Amino acid sequence: MIKLDFAVPAVRITNLMNYPQIDPVLLHLGPIQIRWYGLMYVIGFVVAYFVILRIIRLRKEDLTRQDVEDGLAYCILGLIIGARLGYCLFYNFSFYLHNPLGIFAVWQGGMSFHGGLIGVCLAGWLFTVQRKISFWLAADLGAIAAPPGLFFGRIGNFINAELYGRVTDVPWGMIFPGGGPDPRHPSQLYEAFLEGLVIFLIMYVLSTRIRTHGYLMALFLLLYGIFRFILEFFREPDPQLGFVLGSFSMGQILCFVMILFGIGLFLRLKSAAK
Repeated sequence: MIKLDFAVPAVRITNLMNYPQIDPVLLHLGPIQIRWYGLMYVIGFVVAYFVILRIIRLRKEDLTRQDVEDGLAYCILGLIIGARLGYCLFYNFSFYLHNPLGIFAVWQGGMSFHGGLIGVCLAGWLFTVQRKISFWLAADLGAIAAPPGLFFGRIGNFINAELYGRVTDVPWGMIFPGGGPDPRHPSQLYEAFLEGLVIFLIMYVLSTRIRTHGYLMALFLLLYGIFRFILEFFREPDPQLGFVLGSFSMGQILCFVMILFGIGLFLRLKSAAK
């Protein structure tokens, strides 16, 4: 079997970028800790809120500010629950099967984008059914607003020195705390750029040009799936899983399914438009 691997064997080089030693805890308020990662989530939700309001005005959609606020509350809850359950199911099923109470230990880390996406879609569907709003309209708005949240989330991963890349000899390789003595790809920054900034720019530019509801959601599924699939070649697989199918990680398997859903949605919308 041919093994695809963009990493290199352990290499010690001197031309490195320094990993910025940032305390993951922003503020200590007695026993309460305010962490950068949590702040990134908050910023992501705030930015998503204003992006959605902006797109509604540009597209002249029949939604109120109250609709947006209530819908975002549903989605926040769906994201947190879905991301946690997705991690437990996709990335550490055996452990949580034998330690079910650990599912609630969110402070120990472990969130899955793909689980969060499923959670948001289910929560959004429930909200649109209750408010009698087009689900695909809501999905399009979410698809435009999600990339900024992905950007800030990956910055949070970088500050936490987690989800780092594979060993490399590129000049911008960094030695991450807990990542061993060898330089690694700062893959969190790669993901922040492609999954966050690039996808957002594409989605924002097309938001007023593509008016058929659902197409922007399909485009987001395709773009994220493709970008994340490629970037997984630079990212260190989860240690408890490693490679799950040949040289492919669990993230790549989930992204492949995501791409298929995006293609299927495009075809469904195209067929319905005839």
